[in-house]
Amino acid sequence: MADATQQLKTRHLTMMGLGSAVGAGLFLGVGLGIQISGTSVLVSYAIAGALVAVIMWMLGEMAAARPSLGSFSTYAGQAFGNWARFTLGWIFWFMLVMVMGAEITGAAAIISSWFDIAPWIPALIAVSFFAVVNFAAVRGFGEFEFWFAIIKVAVIIAFLVVGVLMFVGVLPGFNGDLAGTNFTENFLPNGLPGFAAGLLAVAFAFGGIEVVTIAAAESEDPAHNVATAVRAVIFRIMVFYIGAIVVITMILPFADIQDADAAADSPFTLVLEAAKIPFAAGFMEVIIALSLLSAFNAQIYATSRLVHDMSKDGSAPKVFLTKNPSGSPVFAVILSMVCAFASVLLQFWNPPGLLAFLFNAVGGCLLVIWTFVVASYLKLHPIMAANNELTTIRVIAYPVLPWATLLAMAVLVVLMLLDPSARNQVIAVLVLTAFLVVASQFTKPRQVATETS
Repeated sequence: MADATQQLKTRHLTMMGLGSAVGAGLFLGVGLGIQISGTSVLVSYAIAGALVAVIMWMLGEMAAARPSLGSFSTYAGQAFGNWARFTLGWIFWFMLVMVMGAEITGAAAIISSWFDIAPWIPALIAVSFFAVVNFAAVRGFGEFEFWFAIIKVAVIIAFLVVGVLMFVGVLPGFNGDLAGTNFTENFLPNGLPGFAAGLLAVAFAFGGIEVVTIAAAESEDPAHNVATAVRAVIFRIMVFYIGAIVVITMILPFADIQDADAAADSPFTLVLEAAKIPFAAGFMEVIIALSLLSAFNAQIYATSRLVHDMSKDGSAPKVFLTKNPSGSPVFAVILSMVCAFASVLLQFWNPPGLLAFLFNAVGGCLLVIWTFVVASYLKLHPIMAANNELTTIRVIAYPVLPWATLLAMAVLVVLMLLDPSARNQVIAVLVLTAFLVVASQFTKPRQVATETS
């Protein structure tokens, strides 16, 4: 029988992954990739989606064999030692805390405009509310996030249905000549450099689904649930993103597809308005606010569980081991909440250069995490196979596929170095990584992770 910390079901894991990866970045930011790459962004999504799918496949195999709240940081420690465990865990924590600050800032700006109040008020209310949610039993959190995420999924499905109805003429707004022009004249509007920049933007859009493998350790049947959830999340994200892009590029003039700062400018809103759907902007504003809050909630969970797990072996202070009666790591949750709110205040303060450096570091953190996932898999897979630890989720073509994935990651790094707008991300994350590697040398492991642990 599952204990107090093993209450999540497959549907919870699936929706948590979708909730983290499908959100405001899709509703507001998808236009940027289209504008940079043109309709070739569909190829970008196919390439980036395949890359992330393989990485998640490897991570899923390790998580099914050795479920851990530390997920990829645990496997990095088992493969390479405490320095890798410490570095990867805190890189992921830093990345999510900064993203959480941006998300709650965006949600607070939208909500404050509805009630004509200062943005810090809804931000403080939201942070306090989600603290209560995350202090509760994990099953309650899972149910809350499930329904939060399902609203977004329902909206995307409805959007795809609207697109189909427009194509077949049931709803207005579709122009076959315009759609043909978008695909023939705007396939590579900025050439190969534009395609490369779009590929980078698309690759980072898939960030967040790692939460599935963290949450697996608190599920009823980790090996089965993580295998099912990883497959479902990857497939659905590909369908949602690619389907949405097809609808947008078939309906809107290319010049109208832009990166959006507000719901009224979102490509989703413009498509709904072309279909004569009433109150489209207001509706999308509500959905975007819910998307931001949903991702914020899932990331509090991920950061708090990761810090709690890291405290077991000395990679985080021992105080974060403490749980409340419902099984929630209470001080780890408090740390995430305090730092998320501090990130909000930092964005209001915005000292010269600091915020730009922090967000540049966030941009490159995923590449470090993904690289460690593949390297850890290469080291641990033969050990797990020899120990008969592997379950039904197994990556094919070992070691060719993992090495090909590392090569693809190297190509992404080269593309970032060649792109002036992305180059600072590489530099910032290298500085952050070097700092954490040095800091790891001053920790005293209570239980050193080993290859066979």
